[in-house]
Formats: sequence, structure tokens, C-alpha cells
Amino acid sequence: MKQLIDLSTWNRREHFTFFSGFEEPFWGVVTDVDATRALQRARDLGCSFFQLYLHCTLTAVNQVENLRYRIEEGQVVCYNQIHASPTLGRPDHTFGFGFVPYHADLDTFGRGLEAETAAVQASTGLRLGPETGRPDVIHFSAMPWLSFTGLTHARSFSHPDSIPKISVGRLRSENGRQLMPVAVNVHHGLADGYHVGLFVEALQQALNQ
Repeated sequence: MKQLIDLSTWNRREHFTFFSGFEEPFWGVVTDVDATRALQRARDLGCSFFQLYLHCTLTAVNQVENLRYRIEEGQVVCYNQIHASPTLGRPDHTFGFGFVPYHADLDTFGRGLEAETAAVQASTGLRLGPETGRPDVIHFSAMPWLSFTGLTHARSFSHPDSIPKISVGRLRSENGRQLMPVAVNVHHGLADGYHVGLFVEALQQALNQ
């Protein structure tokens, strides 16, 4: 489900028009979140840490309206719910794109993630298709090998794109806490620093539960 945004009355109309004319309308930031409690919670629940923080990420994204905006045929729409299109790894160190539907229930979400991970590992190539190409997703990647402080993405400027890209890196210990870097890249015509700040705050709250 999605709703069309009336550009004639939208308070971001000029921002949208201005940044949509850029060759690179995306901007990004890297920040840390405290994953100490989330890591322990995953152990207590017997689920993977990846499952937990991906679920927390989607929970937070769905709380921020601007991260549910997408540009479709020159119009802005707002989706009621956003899912995940993550990169999922294989034993041969390649990856495939997946589609994991969001569910508020962690166990239900986990079953979908488990099934999609198995499908990716049983396949080859990128797995491009209608599901992984859906607009009502975030593009998500995890790099547990690196605790990064900056991140860029491969982008085709000729391909219209307004999907947020969220990446996380390796945990690092600091003053008894487990910190995790999170990179967020969004279309500037749809979201500013304020909205990314709302997302990071909501993500931290979800991780602390």
C-alpha cells in the first residue's frame, strides 16, 4: 500500500525539485550505535545477531515517514511498510540479493530471513528479480569484517533510485560497550539530517529493548 504525496502542497517541494536535478542526489553519514544490550538479547533469545539488528533496522525505518518515501515516475509516494533487500553471503564468498518481508514479530521475521538465506545459498549469481528490485525496501548490507568510519556505494546515475541504503560494520569494544558503525545513505530530495537522526534514535531504542 502506498499514498501519493501532493507535490503542490508538500513542504519539501522545492527541496525535492532542487536535489532531484543533481547527478548524485544521495548523501550519507556514518555513526555508531551501542549494540551491547542487543548482542546479549540475541544470545538470550538464541537468534543470530544479524537477524536481531536487521529487524531493529526495519523497525526504525518504518517509524520515520521520510524513509518510506520513494520517487516513482517523477512523483513521490509514501509506502505504508518497508521491507529489506539485503545482500546475503554464500560459503564461496559471493553474495546474492534477497527479499525479506518485515514483520513486527521477531520470530516470524526470522523465519522469513532464514528461508531467504537458504535460497540465496542454494543459488548462484546476484538473483536480480522482481522481489529484490521492489521499491518498498531498504538496500541493506553487513560488513562484519570492517569497523568503518566512511562508506560509499556503487551507483548507476542513469538508473532512477530513491531507496535508502543502510550498512553496518564490525563491532568494536569501547569502555565496556559494543559499538557498531552504521552508514545511512538517502536521497536528499526526500530526507535530511533531521530524518536520519530520527532513524538513528529509533534504531538505538530498538537495539536497547
